[in-house]
Amino acid sequence: MSDFNTSPDQKDHSDLVYGLNDRPKPLIAFFAALQHLLAIIVPIVTPGLLICLALGVSKEDTNMILSMSLVISGVATFLQCKKVGPFGAGLLIVQGTSFNFIGPMIGIGSAMVASGVPVNQVMAAIFGVVIAGSFIEMGVSRILPWVKKLITPLVTGIVVLMIGLTLIKEGLISMGGGYQAMEAKTFASTDNLIMSCTVLAIIILLNRVRIVWVKSSAILIALVIGYILAGFMGYLDFSGLKDAPLIQIPTPMHFGISFDWGLFIPMAFIYLVTSLEAIGDVTATSKISNQPVDGPVWMERIKGGVLVNGANSFLAGIFNTFPSSVFAQNNGVIQLTGVASRYIGIWIAAMLVVLGLFPAVAGVIQAVPQAVLGGAVMVMFGAVAASGINILSGIHLDRRALLIIAISLALGLGVAQVPQILEHLPELVRNIFSSGVATGGISALILNIVLPATKK
Repeated sequence: MSDFNTSPDQKDHSDLVYGLNDRPKPLIAFFAALQHLLAIIVPIVTPGLLICLALGVSKEDTNMILSMSLVISGVATFLQCKKVGPFGAGLLIVQGTSFNFIGPMIGIGSAMVASGVPVNQVMAAIFGVVIAGSFIEMGVSRILPWVKKLITPLVTGIVVLMIGLTLIKEGLISMGGGYQAMEAKTFASTDNLIMSCTVLAIIILLNRVRIVWVKSSAILIALVIGYILAGFMGYLDFSGLKDAPLIQIPTPMHFGISFDWGLFIPMAFIYLVTSLEAIGDVTATSKISNQPVDGPVWMERIKGGVLVNGANSFLAGIFNTFPSSVFAQNNGVIQLTGVASRYIGIWIAAMLVVLGLFPAVAGVIQAVPQAVLGGAVMVMFGAVAASGINILSGIHLDRRALLIIAISLALGLGVAQVPQILEHLPELVRNIFSSGVATGGISALILNIVLPATKK
């Protein structure tokens, strides 16, 4: 997932301590896996927590959703590293809950709740769309060359940039205390701003430390410090643990399954873009691991990686959690540690599944005030936008490209800021284009086809 952290710089990686198929001793493997876990556990649970908080999902159900986020991420990581038949890239790839889908789920889901649809029915519709959309990604894995011609880096960069820019609003809401704080008239209180700004400042400071594991774990360390600060200030809420079972048994379709076209269209487009993001992430991992970055072996890895992206999103919908994607930040961990063994991924997968099966873990995470989380998500969401800029910086920005970027961003951000522009349109059209990501992305796709490319 290119959700945050840019891809590692391109240099010679021939001095790997452990290559792709090396088997480190158990103690070394454990600590190497722990390093990856520290870098990913917060991003895995954050999307689910934000969506549940925004839609008003009960604490018990939120606990179950967060637990399943960890379990499903573990299953995907195992498939990516182990490679089972056509499933998986056979590289040290970690997969987790994607940030790309947060905006449409919160925006359209909140509108459904506001119109009187019960929260459980909204969740049923979301998970139904997650399942349906996963087939798009699985299909894309079989026809990658054709899709890459249709959705170029220009379109992908615009969509990723739009995702980041539209999420920043959600980040600021979290820093102020969240939607619950708005209802309670405590939004942006002094206490909320102290907690969120403390976490943000610690992340910035830790990124100046030269110790590798501190840098890669900066978000987790900052959240732990923010957690302790919230405890001293009397803001920790452990009510989500009250009725939690000792072991979380995966329960298929806990909310039932339904479908909503207004949510599906923007989600379908994001599934396409997420597939292409995975290509870049898998290629980066392949390069760092001293593996081919073109040719038949590389293409097989790409197809297997994208196929798991889709298949695991299917499992996510069945087991009540949100779509997953390849995580880019673990490429940085591989680069810094010199450990590219895919067997480390099996240890990571086991850790994620074990943590997910104990609801107490999700309950402790859920206890954190949203203001504390807000300080971290501002960094994560800003990095999503930075990732989009990074993609766009790698292409030739001629007048055609700049025109497409200008129109797409103007329409996408305009709709996000002034949704009233759509109020007289049919409900289905209104629901689809109420997502700034969908409006900007569809505009970029159409303009990319309609405006002829400059011949070199």
